[in-house]
Amino acid sequence: MKQIGKVLKYMLLAVNLLFAGWMLAAAYCPLLHPEAHPWLSILGLTFPIVLVINIGFLTMWLILQQYKASLLPVLTLLCCISDIQTLFPIHLNRPDPPHGSISLLSYNIMGFGGCRKGEQGNAILNYLKESGADLLCLQEYATGTDRKRHLMQQDIEKELKEYPYHVITSIGSTKSHTNKLACYSKYPILSAQPILYESSYNGSVIYRIRVGKDTLTIVNNHLESNKLTKQDKVVYEELLTVPEKEKMRSGMKHLIKKLAEASVIRAKQADTLAHHLSQTKQGKVIVCGDFNDIPLSYTYHTIARCGLSDAFAHAGLGAGISYNQHHFYFRIDHILTGKELESYRCYVDRSIKESDHYPIRGFIQIKDKE
Repeated sequence: MKQIGKVLKYMLLAVNLLFAGWMLAAAYCPLLHPEAHPWLSILGLTFPIVLVINIGFLTMWLILQQYKASLLPVLTLLCCISDIQTLFPIHLNRPDPPHGSISLLSYNIMGFGGCRKGEQGNAILNYLKESGADLLCLQEYATGTDRKRHLMQQDIEKELKEYPYHVITSIGSTKSHTNKLACYSKYPILSAQPILYESSYNGSVIYRIRVGKDTLTIVNNHLESNKLTKQDKVVYEELLTVPEKEKMRSGMKHLIKKLAEASVIRAKQADTLAHHLSQTKQGKVIVCGDFNDIPLSYTYHTIARCGLSDAFAHAGLGAGISYNQHHFYFRIDHILTGKELESYRCYVDRSIKESDHYPIRGFIQIKDKE
């Protein structure tokens, strides 16, 4: 009987070792360029799952009083502590933003939810109007064609009259697509420079915005989506709710292939964006928007390595899931700030669901020069 217990312990230890290795691979996969390792590049998506499994093993070993065995999940968790803090920051005592902080809201508005007018007006436009933010960085900006049923540009400007400065930029290389990025600001926008990618629907815009005596560089982004069709999302939901062996195998292979292909495209866009950021010699930089990628990704790490810190990781709380449909529970919308900026109370606002994204908001203060 003692021998059986020993064999079982080593079997469990072997399984624990497998998931420990998986967790480390998921944590460090952003170091791999997706072009060279497309399938491994999306391993970060599994990190929350293997994190829970490793915590489960730690709990089990402690309950069984197998303290030596518990060192394996403990060391694994310690090796990934910075990634855990980035994905799930816990800042319970978050100070109020200092007087003079800039309030920034980044939001993929999904074309104002189809540009529909309702009895109470357009919900997304109403939200933006009442947000009180100083800067609005909007992705998938669009206006309608039917004045009676749809939002027109005049309607938007009328409601957002507190923002005297705005720039709307078409992005993407195909004329048939109408994706746009927009910035509405209470401060003067000095310039707007688009960054063009080899993409039919995606792009970035660099704004120079005057705030008092300072000039902020703000980069608004909509990077390559995962190009999952409605049918793909149905397949994904079926995998979660009705996991049949054959469907799971073929469905997972199909989804992984699509995710990996999109990861490769985003990596090139991140490289281009990082090159532009390297030309910015000052630290008053904010990079925000829809990255379509999580913190444990090559895209995020490449951009963050340009001297930027994650406002949500620095001043947020919880998982900050920003995509709200089809059971894709990930934070893919980000606010990253430069060295001369300090972040306060960054959060994902789950109060509005008219878009497939939640808005992400944060307060940013320009640091005093020493």
